[in-house]
Amino acid sequence: MNRIKIGQIGICHEHAAAKINTLRKMSDVFEIVGIVDDRTSTAARFVGGDLKPYEGLRWMTEEELLNAPGLRAVMVETANTDLVPTAIRCMQHNLAMHMDKPAGEDLELFRRLLEGCRQRQLSLQMGYMFRNNPVMRFCRKAVLEGWLGEIFEVQAGMSHNYGGDAYQDYLGKFKGGIMFNLGCHLIDFVVSLLGRPERITPFLKSTAGLPDHVKNNCLAILEYPYASAALHACSLEVDGLNRRRLKICGTKGSTDLCPLERFDGQPLRMHVTLLEGNAEYSAGTHIVDFGIQRDRYQEQLLELAKIINGEIQNPYTYEHDCLVQEVTLAAAGYVEWNECHSVSHRRRDSL
Repeated sequence: MNRIKIGQIGICHEHAAAKINTLRKMSDVFEIVGIVDDRTSTAARFVGGDLKPYEGLRWMTEEELLNAPGLRAVMVETANTDLVPTAIRCMQHNLAMHMDKPAGEDLELFRRLLEGCRQRQLSLQMGYMFRNNPVMRFCRKAVLEGWLGEIFEVQAGMSHNYGGDAYQDYLGKFKGGIMFNLGCHLIDFVVSLLGRPERITPFLKSTAGLPDHVKNNCLAILEYPYASAALHACSLEVDGLNRRRLKICGTKGSTDLCPLERFDGQPLRMHVTLLEGNAEYSAGTHIVDFGIQRDRYQEQLLELAKIINGEIQNPYTYEHDCLVQEVTLAAAGYVEWNECHSVSHRRRDSL
């Protein structure tokens, strides 16, 4: 199989360096054509100065990359508010994309990107890293196949304690703070389980001692007819990365995962409790072992390659990605959900 020629626009996203490291390990699947340096952008960013992951790769202008012979795909890894405008330019060159999260602060601009990709039948893979997390895929299966019965509660946390003062300043650049920047990962997962919420209520707070505009301690409640999802993230939780958690409760069972990820050489495990047995697990409590995880992004990028090569369809539709962004903007306080909800119903057929 011929390798997919791919380039990366941007080194300023928080995931950019790790993504290029993963791509470099996948040389049997991808050929990296070049990298576009976006450090001259004035968009808010937290990282982007480490050039070591890019050693030996070719630096190019955006125009050079987008017109490179044989280029089939682009990784869009700019600062958050540059993501969608950059992706639109890639779309106009008829290129498949992996675009990192979140999808900007302008819903209409993101809709324009989705509509352009739909018309051109282009693959757009959003960089929600939990989509290919093996435990969360297990949870989706358990919910969708009815192992847990009717879901009535989801609790999820996305806290951490890295970055110091610089990270708090960074969050202050976004009206939606940490719910916009990190809560979107949880929202993508919950929407894949439960669909469109009936009501969304954000609680955007600052921890003591920080300016009011630094929303680094956020909670969002997503309400469904028979369920609620409580999503929380704080940037100053002691040992927060290791305390990131997902709990799903239904009338026939529950799952409990903590931490959400680990790459420390220890296996990733989850508790599953079932009222009734099924073809794979008996009734009772199980500790399900998913083994040692080596790379956060490799499975997702392998999936991207299969999508580009026509081996599989993108598991996530344009409609899903649009809904996730609608919910994210409401949960992060940019719009009232009723406003966003009505816009969605007027325009969803166009996607």
